[in-house]
Amino acid sequence: MESVNDALQGLKLEPHETSEILGFANRELPHLHTPENSYFILGSYRDPYLRRLRIVQNELDKQLGTYPFLMADLPELDLDRLPVFRIRFTLLAAHADTIVAVYEQDAGGEVTELGKISTTAYFDKSYVLPRDYVWMTDQNLDREADVIAAAATIYFNDDLDEATTEQELESLITAATTNDIDLTLSDIIDRLEQRDDSEHAPVSYSWVHLNEFRLFELHNRCFAWSSSDDLRDMVGELS
Repeated sequence: MESVNDALQGLKLEPHETSEILGFANRELPHLHTPENSYFILGSYRDPYLRRLRIVQNELDKQLGTYPFLMADLPELDLDRLPVFRIRFTLLAAHADTIVAVYEQDAGGEVTELGKISTTAYFDKSYVLPRDYVWMTDQNLDREADVIAAAATIYFNDDLDEATTEQELESLITAATTNDIDLTLSDIIDRLEQRDDSEHAPVSYSWVHLNEFRLFELHNRCFAWSSSDDLRDMVGELS
């Protein structure tokens, strides 16, 4: 209960509140104290974003000795007075082996979660998977997913005319080639046109998000993706 006490800033609990929290902990935390590697998956539970969380969960579940889970699949706490999300998050994050956060927007509860996992208590076991994230592109094109994410910001940019778009994409391909990534212009366009949603424009993030992602990137804990196939590949990078 020490982590809960810290999360609630030392708030005095009523006896029934303590009982409810202990009941949740006794039911759910034993699953996180087994030889299996537990993965706490964060992100938006709204459709279509939830589908990507399930992709991550399914890919991790294919690996031997893993227990991937979403907080949405666990029972709620029946406590009206207390911030139950904060309590459940703290208990699960403190006891999970690994935290994986998927981002596709800069709004919603994911903002709060990003702030929490970037703190010292959770940072060393956390990874972020932001869709279409690009930072210092010419220096970080070491995976196909990085190239596709960078290409998305060019291809779907309404401020660029067709000739400029093609020129920028060709420049990107040249930079990728120096890192032994072999993609043609048609390869990139095909990949971008096959994106999952009717919303083709790449995700744009706030400066706060970009700074947090940058911190994870510097520690090799940030993996960008563009399509569902890219996301599946990125799950394989987690360790």
